Amino acid sequence: MNTVRDYCKNMDTHTIITSGSFGEGLEMRGSDLDIMYVEKHSEVYADEKIRTNLTISYFRMETDDVKPGFTQLLSDKNNIKSSNLFEEFNGKNYLSSTLFKQLVLGTSDTQMIHGPCISDKYGSMDHALCLHCKTWISQASQWILRSGNSWPGFNVKQSIITHGVLVVPIGVKGSPKENIEWRISFSVGEKMLISTFTHTQLVCYALLKILLKDVIATYTECRNLLCSYFLKTIILWMSEELPPSVWKPENLVPCFMRCFSRLIYSVDYSVCLHYFIPENNMFENKIEGRAREILLDKLYTLRTYGWRCVLFSDQLSKFHVSMSMHQIEPHRLHTLDVARTMNSELIHFSNYMIAVKGKSFIL
Repeated sequence: MNTVRDYCKNMDTHTIITSGSFGEGLEMRGSDLDIMYVEKHSEVYADEKIRTNLTISYFRMETDDVKPGFTQLLSDKNNIKSSNLFEEFNGKNYLSSTLFKQLVLGTSDTQMIHGPCISDKYGSMDHALCLHCKTWISQASQWILRSGNSWPGFNVKQSIITHGVLVVPIGVKGSPKENIEWRISFSVGEKMLISTFTHTQLVCYALLKILLKDVIATYTECRNLLCSYFLKTIILWMSEELPPSVWKPENLVPCFMRCFSRLIYSVDYSVCLHYFIPENNMFENKIEGRAREILLDKLYTLRTYGWRCVLFSDQLSKFHVSMSMHQIEPHRLHTLDVARTMNSELIHFSNYMIAVKGKSFIL
């Protein structure tokens, strides 16, 4: 699947897929480039499978007693070539996510483990070796029929279902079985969904990412609480819940503010449900306690400025404003402000994103 900066390339041993901001067609300051290497000689299956190819190592998903959104990979008894990557648990051999990453890392002194990825020392590029489950999984079965909205469309849903899912080598932090747990990834399906975005949806998504990286993350107490994946999750939920007719350029400001308000709501109640597997609350054991209170206070303060909160980012503002919010008089949100201020940075950014969105997405 290709976007402006995306491609899917087949090699003898791997299929290469770009993800992250570049893979989604967003090119902004600090955008990350994630490259996923999908192993061709290993395959994951969710149900009973008859071995059809003796050159492929098969692993069966086990999701009992595992947090939703994660799985264990039970080894096929014939997977002799991968035996050095197994860990035994309750008399069964499981593919170790930890050993898997260490094998990829090798003895390199210029790379490091970063979540499920191997990152360069500058943190600008992540590589993730992952496995493919070619069928849709039961954990996400309710997504197929959940939406009463016209988004996403039938054909897009079918393409996502047909692709299946990926699994990436990272377990639930603090879990006693963390080393043998793998996270289920819907990154390809998410890219398919984002490729259907109107420019207004894409701009809202980009503005949320800018607000996080340039404003929220500048507070030391808030720096590591939120990540761009949470913002993606919010924009996907909002896209499903709101009629497609709402996502128009003249509604850019109210759409953005609704997304921002949803973020605040999520932090307030410590709930951010995974888009495909809502049983997975991604804020569980993460957004809580004093850190949550500090983050929530910052978000509420930013919201007093309406859409102008994004102008605290130097990417969007020509003005040198103090980061001490109390020194600036808060503004009410007026939908017509953007239209009246045609030379505003927000409008320029919106027009730029329209041009980016105009470049074709090739599936």
